[in-house]
Amino acid sequence: MKDYDSMYFRKYTFKSELDKAIHTLEGILKGIVIDNNVNKKEIEELTAWYNYYKNLVKKHPFSELIPTIAAALDDNFLDDEELKNLLWLCNNLKPDSVYYDVITNDIQKLHGILHGILADNIITQEEIVGLRDWINENNHLIGSYPYDEINSVITTVLADGVLDEEEKKLLKTLFAEFVDLNVSSTIDKIEISKLKEQININGICATCPEIFIQGRVFCFTGKSSKTKRSVIKDTIESAGGIFKNTVSKQVDYLVVGDNGNPCWAFACYGRKVEEAIKLRKNGHHIMIVHENDFWDSLEDYVAELKS
Repeated sequence: MKDYDSMYFRKYTFKSELDKAIHTLEGILKGIVIDNNVNKKEIEELTAWYNYYKNLVKKHPFSELIPTIAAALDDNFLDDEELKNLLWLCNNLKPDSVYYDVITNDIQKLHGILHGILADNIITQEEIVGLRDWINENNHLIGSYPYDEINSVITTVLADGVLDEEEKKLLKTLFAEFVDLNVSSTIDKIEISKLKEQININGICATCPEIFIQGRVFCFTGKSSKTKRSVIKDTIESAGGIFKNTVSKQVDYLVVGDNGNPCWAFACYGRKVEEAIKLRKNGHHIMIVHENDFWDSLEDYVAELKS
């Protein structure tokens, strides 16, 4: 594993990297304690983060954070009080100038939580329930990648109350997409690599999205269970929306036709979904929504206009 001396931080992104490191650490801490149990592997992963960044000890806020982590890890055990102190420091020790906005900060924390959950290479139902609680408490992230994707998957895998082995594999594959494995000493990279060869992750729709019609741009993909594409176009435009045939940065919603497949599934819906996912990864707030949610929102909007 690399240490900080061998890391390449460009001059103009140095402050942003420091901010990201703190946000990710806060997430890792929340992730390893999300099931109210911290094991040796998770302690090792926190130690890996410490070793990666310890040479920054002379820089704020690491000047306070690094010695605190060192003291907490001295006995290879992390008690509740030490965890609370570390989380408090992450939340209160801010760099001289905050580089990112609140949304980006919290998405980085989400990445860290996923990292913490993966730290011991075991995903439990208790951890995913804890993640769901965090997701529900942070719904200001709706529309931001990968909040919608993570929310959709965990909602589905928890729907039957049982987290089976195949679902755990899917979650591992998905979570690993957002973890910097360079900062990990415990995550099984060989297993993750094999899972990525077996499992295709595409086309995940938002869960219970808030859809606005007036002035928003819509694109449609797949086959509708209700009507023809031309009727969908006319319906959107008559309600004050804009219909486009292609996915672009200007599109607000990509509506996925109800073709009988569960909308969260790790199945490819085709070129438009792939393009939308790429745009989301690059920070464009295009939301991928299921056709049923689209029609429900349209009905509510029309009813509101009539009232």
